[in-house]
Amino acid sequence: MDSATLEALARFPDQLEAHYGAIPDGFELWAPASWVGCPSEPYSALEQLCHIRDIEIEGYHVRLVRTLKEDHPFLPGVDGDRLKVLRSYSESFAPEVLADIRQAREETLVLLATVSAEQWRRTCDFEDYGVTTLRGLVHYLCSHDQQHLAGLQWLAGKIASRTVS
Repeated sequence: MDSATLEALARFPDQLEAHYGAIPDGFELWAPASWVGCPSEPYSALEQLCHIRDIEIEGYHVRLVRTLKEDHPFLPGVDGDRLKVLRSYSESFAPEVLADIRQAREETLVLLATVSAEQWRRTCDFEDYGVTTLRGLVHYLCSHDQQHLAGLQWLAGKIASRTVS
């Protein structure tokens, strides 16, 4: 696996905390009138944190392990909107969620450090993405990270623009 992607995965928890920290106090659950142009799912800043945690743990941890242990598994998507409601994302405590994300990402990195050259080529069928490899899954995880950093910046821009006439 290329070092740029692995390094980006390792840096993500710090970047996420910094981007979330740029959201002004009192705007953790704020939503714009329109989500047009948002580069991530249309979730408030706090809801994005919860979504990231759940996708890491229930999405990518499961996908990576299954791809390593099973022969060409079908990997279903995770219904983020359903989890948002079921888990009452809006009632979460950001520091706990960020700690959960750090722990989950550390577990991901520990797992990836054990992968052999041959294992990176193991295949799976990832719902909505098609046939890919373990390496491909890791790129998709990194892409998901970047989408949410962009989503938080997009929200910060909308918050900063809300008083402009």
